Amino acid sequence: MTEPAAPRTSRAISDLAAAVRSGERRALARAITLVESARPDHRAEAEALLGAVSDPRREALRIGLSGTPGVGKSSFIEAFGLMLTGAGLKVAVLAVDPSSARSGGSILGDKTRMEKLAREPLAYIRPSPARSELGGVARRTREAVSLCEAAGFDVVVIETVGVGQSETQVARMADLFVLLLAPAGGDELQGVKRGIMEIADIILVNKADGDLRGAATRTCADYAGALRLLRRRPQDPDGFPKAMLVSALEGSGLPEAWGEMQALADWRRASGHWAARRREQAVEWFEEEVRSGLLARLASDPEHGRRMRAEAARVAAGTASPAAAAAAVLAGLGEESGASGHGRAQAGERGEAGTGAGAGPAGLDAGGDSP
Repeated sequence: MTEPAAPRTSRAISDLAAAVRSGERRALARAITLVESARPDHRAEAEALLGAVSDPRREALRIGLSGTPGVGKSSFIEAFGLMLTGAGLKVAVLAVDPSSARSGGSILGDKTRMEKLAREPLAYIRPSPARSELGGVARRTREAVSLCEAAGFDVVVIETVGVGQSETQVARMADLFVLLLAPAGGDELQGVKRGIMEIADIILVNKADGDLRGAATRTCADYAGALRLLRRRPQDPDGFPKAMLVSALEGSGLPEAWGEMQALADWRRASGHWAARRREQAVEWFEEEVRSGLLARLASDPEHGRRMRAEAARVAAGTASPAAAAAAVLAGLGEESGASGHGRAQAGERGEAGTGAGAGPAGLDAGGDSP
């Protein structure tokens, strides 16, 4: 029988943090594995690690990349990443793979699809399973981005699973959101639909080469016209968002696309939108952690688990609606919170009563070290 791994000491966490900050790839891989773990002891270690590597001076350009399956996301990232590493930039790719709804498994084949980029010393590719997370990203993608920034990467590309109109979670953790499209998609109305279109900063029509060049040019023009119909956003300079042509096969359009990304990032830094967005993302991260923690606590508590199972059985039997059953569970949480608050209030009253004349040292203990 295999013995469980011993918890890492604070010294081991400090050593791992130092190795990540020095840019060691193996240390970065171990660190991301740690933050992706769902074990409670690993979560405590991951939080300590993230605190140890935190450095506001290390900021990468976070590029979220999304697109429908088969649009050529991996081909584009490899060509784009090779161009950036050729210019001396360190590039990290966090690729999220879809997970099986039955087994929960993922292929994680992005390194195979980006074979040339995977061999680049200045590049790092990390595939992660999406598991049950919605929005095209994994549960701990934010932490992985922070670790890549701590490791000194200049650009972090977050590649989502093949997504549709509403899966836009990646835009909430990126500085720029790039939407990759294929020519001749067959539905020009997609260009005026809300959802993923209105959060894109740059739309890149891939496969603008060979016989598809003409179709790609028409598609790009259609989307450029559609973007002009969208309401102006305060975080955009003149001319953004915009649609452009690229070819991952030939490499055409990639330098121009990178130039536009840099121009947009520079403008947002100078105008204050960059810092404001980073602050909003930190608050969103905090709120998401609170929500996830509450759900985990609800599932792990025996009494709450019993109540959840009972209400689930009522829903399955048709004797209660899902909304009514959920309200019953939440009402139970409220009653428990009120009871614990009442208990704390009574304890406080007893403590105050003990601080009267003749209380002596016990009164000091109850009041703490405040004067």
